Amino acid sequence: MHQIPGGDNITKGIRFNKGINAKEVRLIGHDGKQLGIMSSKEALQKADEAGLDLVEVAPSANPPVCRIMNFGKYKYEQAKKQHSARHHQKTIQLKEIKMRPHIDEHDLEFKISNIKKFLEAGNRTKITMMFRGREMAYPEIGRSTLERIASEVTDMGIVEHPPRLEGRNMILILVPK
Repeated sequence: MHQIPGGDNITKGIRFNKGINAKEVRLIGHDGKQLGIMSSKEALQKADEAGLDLVEVAPSANPPVCRIMNFGKYKYEQAKKQHSARHHQKTIQLKEIKMRPHIDEHDLEFKISNIKKFLEAGNRTKITMMFRGREMAYPEIGRSTLERIASEVTDMGIVEHPPRLEGRNMILILVPK
């Protein structure tokens, strides 16, 4: 019988061997066969006879379900599942594109193609229109440019925050569909 402390993240909350405090448990053998409902002392004795551990696999069931297995191996499998789940998660980033209100047509097309690439990759995109000096007197030029961008990428993304002025910058945020 193994004595593995349950202090790490993977085994936290998993009771095994003498840590199981239920009076009766539903026991599953090491081969996967149901052995029925019995007292936890009996179940622990059967696990001892098999040279394995008694692990509580479904503590919320009534009575709790316990299985005779190698706890070290179970802990390793759980760690592997947790690592695999973390590995397959996709992180969504916020990409930012900055421009000025009097941007040239070709430069604007280039920025729009980059925005489309970001949205296709599944990233949120923040478009910042920077105003300098007297450009602040004509915010409608920047707003119309941002609205044009939003209309050109409607097939790939939706507007999370419409164009709004924050200080000397106007910001538009797009999220992928």
